[in-house]
Order: sequence, then C-alpha cells, then structure tokens
Amino acid sequence: MANRKVPLVTDEFYHIYTRSIAYFRIFRSSADYKRIIETIRFYTAQKPPYKFSQYLELLDQSKKEKLQQINNRDKLVHVIAYCIMPTHIHLVLRQMQDGGISKYANLILKSYSKYFNIKYNRLGPLWEGRFKNILVESDEQLLHLTRYIHLNPVSISLVSKAADWEFSSYKEYLGLMNEENSICKFSDCLDISVSEYKTFVDERIEYQRELETIKHLLLE
Repeated sequence: MANRKVPLVTDEFYHIYTRSIAYFRIFRSSADYKRIIETIRFYTAQKPPYKFSQYLELLDQSKKEKLQQINNRDKLVHVIAYCIMPTHIHLVLRQMQDGGISKYANLILKSYSKYFNIKYNRLGPLWEGRFKNILVESDEQLLHLTRYIHLNPVSISLVSKAADWEFSSYKEYLGLMNEENSICKFSDCLDISVSEYKTFVDERIEYQRELETIKHLLLE
C-alpha cells in the first residue's frame, strides 16, 4: 500500500528543512539572504495587509509601523528559530492553524524562487522538492534542535562563532536584536537565560564540527 502523508498537527513544533536542486547556491549576496528573511517574516501572517512587493517598498518608508502591522495579524505559524545557509534553509516552526505550515512553506519558497530566477535570469524550479519535516517531541529536543541549526554555519567553517553569522535567529536568542525587528517567538517554549543559552551553544562547537567532518568522510 502506498505511503500516506501524515498531516502536520496544529500547536505542534516541527523542524522544516529544504534545499536547492543539486546543492545549487541560491543565496549569493547579503541582499539574497535579507530577502528570504523578510519573506520568512511576512508570510507568517494569515492575511497580510498588503502584497509582499508593497511591503518591501513600505519598509523603507516606515519600517516600525509596517512590522507592527504584520506582527499583529493572526498567524499561520510561529517561527521559533531559523538559519539560512548558502544552499538550504532550516526552520523550526509551530503550526498555529490547520494546514498552516504547508501553506507557509509554499508561499515562502515560491516567492523566493520568483525573485531568484528574475534576478539571475534563470528558468525552472529552484528547490529539490517538497520540504521535509520532523516532529519535535519534547522541550529538550526543541532546545537541542535550535542549537544544531544555529551552529550550522560554524560546522562548515563559514564563521568561527554562531554570533558571526548574520542570517540566523541566534542574535535574537542572545537578546541582540530589538523587539520590532525580531521574527522568532521562543520565550514561551524555551526556558533558558541568554547567558545559559550562549554557553549551551558554545560548548558544542567542536563536537558539531567533528560530526560534520565524519559525515563528509563517510560520503567520500
């Protein structure tokens, strides 16, 4: 009998992962990274007050007001953590309504594909396929998952410290981003102080690098 897709459950947490076709580099500049991050923020809203293109234009004029309008809308998902890598995206999401994650992922991936293909004069699909999802089954697993994705850039030596990577939610976790610019909603599901979290992440750096090295050796 054919496998059936298991529905994503509202109010549960999921690790969402998707990558480009053939590990094609799809984030090539700071502007590309910032574009997907704004996409991730914008489409959390169930019914955005304007189109995404209008939102980007309005941000330049009155960022604080426009962000507040998006933040006040009912949500498809809550973003718990994220990390954008050159060829792939990690998201930790809490589904806030039935079908929310599927709708959200479809919107952000289609939006970025259109942007990328126009900018780089390209045709065809950008992503390997439908996003992958893993249910997060405990608070401890959730905490370890956020560390894993925040250390992704360190594991492959893009930076030496997680805080040096500009395109993840790690700085939000360290309290280094003001509330109006933040995307993630994690304070009600992760009970850990800023200093404890920083230590929790830093103590794992060498171990995660070793795992990455082992993984590559096994694939050779």
